[in-house]
Amino acid sequence: MSSPTTDLDRLLVEPRRTDDPRARPATRAENATAESPSLMLLVLLASIGVLAYAAFLLNPANRGDLLPYVLVMTAETVLVVHALLAMWTILSAGHDPRGFTFHHAQERLFDVPQIIRDGAEREPWRWALHLRDRPVTVDVFVTTYGEDLATIRRTVVAARDMDGAHVTWVLDDGRSDEVRELAAELGVRYVRRLSGGGAKAGNLNHALTLARGELFVVLDADFVVMPAFLRETVPFFAADDVAFVQTPQTYGNLHGLVARGAGYMQAVFYRFVQPGRNRFNAAFCVGTNVIFRRGAIDQIGGMYTDSKSEDVWTSLMLHERGWRSIYIPTTLAVGDTPETVEAYTKQQLRWATGGFEIMLQHNPLSRRRRLTLDQRLQYTVTATHYLTGICPLLLLLVPPLHVYLDLSPIDLQISPAMWLVYYAGFYVMQIVLAFYTLGSFRWEVLMLATASFPIYTRALVNALLRREQAWHVTGRRGAVTSPLTFVVPQVLFFVFLVLTSVVGAWRAVGEGYVSLALAWNTTNAVVLGAFVVTAVREGRRRGREARHRADAGEVRPAVREPVRPVGVLVPGGVR
Repeated sequence: MSSPTTDLDRLLVEPRRTDDPRARPATRAENATAESPSLMLLVLLASIGVLAYAAFLLNPANRGDLLPYVLVMTAETVLVVHALLAMWTILSAGHDPRGFTFHHAQERLFDVPQIIRDGAEREPWRWALHLRDRPVTVDVFVTTYGEDLATIRRTVVAARDMDGAHVTWVLDDGRSDEVRELAAELGVRYVRRLSGGGAKAGNLNHALTLARGELFVVLDADFVVMPAFLRETVPFFAADDVAFVQTPQTYGNLHGLVARGAGYMQAVFYRFVQPGRNRFNAAFCVGTNVIFRRGAIDQIGGMYTDSKSEDVWTSLMLHERGWRSIYIPTTLAVGDTPETVEAYTKQQLRWATGGFEIMLQHNPLSRRRRLTLDQRLQYTVTATHYLTGICPLLLLLVPPLHVYLDLSPIDLQISPAMWLVYYAGFYVMQIVLAFYTLGSFRWEVLMLATASFPIYTRALVNALLRREQAWHVTGRRGAVTSPLTFVVPQVLFFVFLVLTSVVGAWRAVGEGYVSLALAWNTTNAVVLGAFVVTAVREGRRRGREARHRADAGEVRPAVREPVRPVGVLVPGGVR
């Protein structure tokens, strides 16, 4: 029989498993992914392809008609610049932020003799956390805004039972009596504020007036945290200049087309781009699965509230004050990505509007910004990233110009084969790189990348006109809305592209050959059509579900408002 000390030593180094099959123990193997020599080689080859394609487009001898050429050059310039900057960041991803200070602090994180004296060997949520041989206090904030109770319960239970002593809080901006009762049942603290000002950032700032922890964790209501979260993140704060430690958003609901596409779109960022940002001290917060130093947030006056992308803005404010950020690509929480067209549209609209606000209102390249050159470039990439989502709109217009007006972006003397050689140097290598990083070709990503241009165009307009962007939460319940309501521009473009393909096919029959423009346009129509079909199927499914509930006499759950708006703090256990 092993001794209690031996058992405790084993628990200290082996993260506990949870009952959730999605929540696998954290592993450092993920950190080595971005350092693969094969990946580095592919990135270098893709970079060469990008440069060759750019040289081809800029060659005056290859220039075609002005209008389509301008459209192609505008779109491809944005895409090429972002591709090169992304590859530069990926090539920098070999930096491991876990140095001697981290490992030394992690070894001394728990006071083993004291744990044994307290008889808490099997109760790791009671183990006091230490940095530099002194106790450190931690608050864990679970932000809610109308999510269903089952989702909130899973998240709160996991947060409460994390290894390491901490206080768990439910910050309920949905003002739900059911959530308050759930918090009391689970023995955690509950906070309901008087108003909803500042959205999620305001919710967190209000909680910070009540909580007193030196560190605080932020979890969205749909992210189930793993027991090892604190032991893998708290040791970084042994360094006095660390403001926050961010971990990836990993998704466990990759079932439908929209969910898979949205999830895979984020995978490359979290696995390869964010690790590279560590090299430049430019990794930014993504709103959940993150732990902050309270003193750093107090120095900038709290979480940034003047944007719905409060996470990136808060990161920018901290970096301008000289604080350091850490990103570790180790999965320590598993959550939900948008599963519906509506949820995806609202999420992307909010994210993109926040990015464009930085570009227009707080230009990182300005000499007034107290940032390093590397940080300026990285935040510029972040602020302009969603311009790449508008580029498909410009490229969708190019084939119809050839079909209807015989206008071509390239010199008509150049053979389609020559065009494809350079085109493949850019796009095929991007696909090969995506295939390698994601494990296979994810056509769902191509579908969403092609079909999302109306979202990002609207976001740019919102930022230009400084329109207020409403806050929406993934998974929040509400009235049943047809997905087609959110894809009207895509439907209109799809119809236009189908008609253009018909006209192009009719001309091809008369001319005796199939033009590159027709093939290009038809491909665009098929990809965009897949998105429209997905929305139609989703609408039919939701309609059937609504009829089923009506036939069964069920009432769709709604967010209950309190009888009177009151501020409530329900104390609970320190778990």
